[in-house]
Amino acid sequence: MSLCMYMKMMRNGLKKMGNNILTGISVEEAVQRLHNAISEIKRTEEKDIIEACGMVSACDVRANINVPPFSRSAMDGYALRAKETAGASDGSPVQLKVVGKVLAGRCFEGKADFGTAVRVMTGAMIPEEYDAVVKQEDTDCGTDYVLVRKEVEPFTNYSPEGEDIKKGEVLVEKGKRISRIHAGVLASAGVSDIEVKSPVRVALIVTGSELVYPGSELGKGQIYSSIQAVIGAFLKEVRAEIVYESVCADDKEKIKENIIIGIERADIVVTTGGVSVGEKDLMHDCLDEIGAKKLFYRVDIRPGTPAVGSILNKKPILSMSGNPYAATVNMDIYLREALCALTGCMDYRLKREKAYLAEDLKKIPKIRSFVRAYEEEGRVYIGNRLNMSSVIGNLRECNCYIDIPAGATALKGDVVEIMR
Repeated sequence: MSLCMYMKMMRNGLKKMGNNILTGISVEEAVQRLHNAISEIKRTEEKDIIEACGMVSACDVRANINVPPFSRSAMDGYALRAKETAGASDGSPVQLKVVGKVLAGRCFEGKADFGTAVRVMTGAMIPEEYDAVVKQEDTDCGTDYVLVRKEVEPFTNYSPEGEDIKKGEVLVEKGKRISRIHAGVLASAGVSDIEVKSPVRVALIVTGSELVYPGSELGKGQIYSSIQAVIGAFLKEVRAEIVYESVCADDKEKIKENIIIGIERADIVVTTGGVSVGEKDLMHDCLDEIGAKKLFYRVDIRPGTPAVGSILNKKPILSMSGNPYAATVNMDIYLREALCALTGCMDYRLKREKAYLAEDLKKIPKIRSFVRAYEEEGRVYIGNRLNMSSVIGNLRECNCYIDIPAGATALKGDVVEIMR
């Protein structure tokens, strides 16, 4: 059978799944199908707030106290009644009796009568009877009596109880990834442990007889598996857990065996390689023979057009390109979305922004393209124009993709959409 006949038969066989078109759909449609087909994981666990960073909150976390839990001074100075400073100036200071001193972490035990003040340091608790703090620079810094040389309004240099956080306020919403700022906010409210989603379990299967693990000796015709490191590092960044990993030769039975093991152990199976139409592109047959239900194939995007999304035993299988850059794009489109669906957290998606193109895009894309680029101060540069799917070395110089629609011209000064 000729290659052309084979490709025609493949297209006819894959175009429909019931009434559902598989090929030629948009990225947005493919992503939506994938999201809708995935069930959110229910496993949760308790983690201390630092260990929880990068993980997803399993519930709303609320403050049990006001922060700060008492009114405190924002300055070194004197706590007093604001109305008793009326008319105070350099030429006509107001004298108040100093009845105590309060350092941070202490409280005032005396009696705050009228005509009195208490020496306070920054962060110190302000006695309830006082409603303002005058800066020490506006006084004579007296110890028994203090001369106040400036009139102050109520609540000057005064941080009220609950100024930062109110009791009952939501500190972290369910479905949010915990950041270092969340950890600090939680700590300020006295929260030490929270309930988070258990890590997404991933099976990573890299196919290709030419691939070997880094650190191994290269044979003739062999290359090191770089995309395995890219995906593995990404999964570590997002706190997912690789529970099964394999570099698998181009052998149908071995590929099927690896996928089945992955389905048994993981929440999602990610494969690379074998999704095109070459002699050793076996993934389509493997997915069909194990009974996987395809969601999409050959989405209108470059690179990574031939990626396949499918479901087996209610678990997603992402079969991505074997070319490193194409697989990186597939990862940023499909694997990020799968993590959103599995965890109920939308924070994994790339963020979209606008930027000015700093140079002409020489080639008009026939289909929608994600072009590697570098953005700085609102301007985006294409830089090294080597944009082949097999090349990732120049990604070191890039920090975003430019999303170029099919047939679009992109000239210097045009506003383009970038993702990162």
